[in-house]
Amino acid sequence: MPETNYDQEMAFFVDMQRCIGCQACVMACAECETNGQESMIHVNYVDRKTSPQTTVQVCMHCEDPTCANVCPADAIHQDEFGVVHSANTSRCIGCSNCVLACPFGVPKKMEEAELMMKCNLCYDRTSVGKKPMCATVCPSQALFYGTRAEIEKMRPDSEPVNSFLFGQQEVNTKVNIMMPKGTNQLIIP
Repeated sequence: MPETNYDQEMAFFVDMQRCIGCQACVMACAECETNGQESMIHVNYVDRKTSPQTTVQVCMHCEDPTCANVCPADAIHQDEFGVVHSANTSRCIGCSNCVLACPFGVPKKMEEAELMMKCNLCYDRTSVGKKPMCATVCPSQALFYGTRAEIEKMRPDSEPVNSFLFGQQEVNTKVNIMMPKGTNQLIIP
């Protein structure tokens, strides 16, 4: 494996309330040649008929990735930095187990290619000390890549949260969601 310059002090933060739905992140992600001009990030409306509020959907890079755990072909792997990579093209059998198992609904099966693809935290960039494409173009800083100290200074009334409770299952992630100060876990009934 080539030597990397991956800075483990850097982290990815998503502030859903700051998303303005501009799609700049989607366009920037699609321009990345490692994605085959497909965006690995998605912007969704919360409730389009009643609100213009949008949210950003990125891979959360779970500490114990369910997508990799349910892959019968061992096509999805997590590296030593905690980045969960898209399916290995030579191993993926297109079964969609990962799509169905992800509690965040992130992996997408690209039907034309019979392959699962998802955000890999712009590993081609972050492994050489650069920021992910989406975070570099977000005009509202709904997506931010930096240190925990930087985000705490920028958002003193918010708390980065990377622990989620889905019913009885606790999921811890590499990516942080900004929540009101004092929140330490997001509970999803």
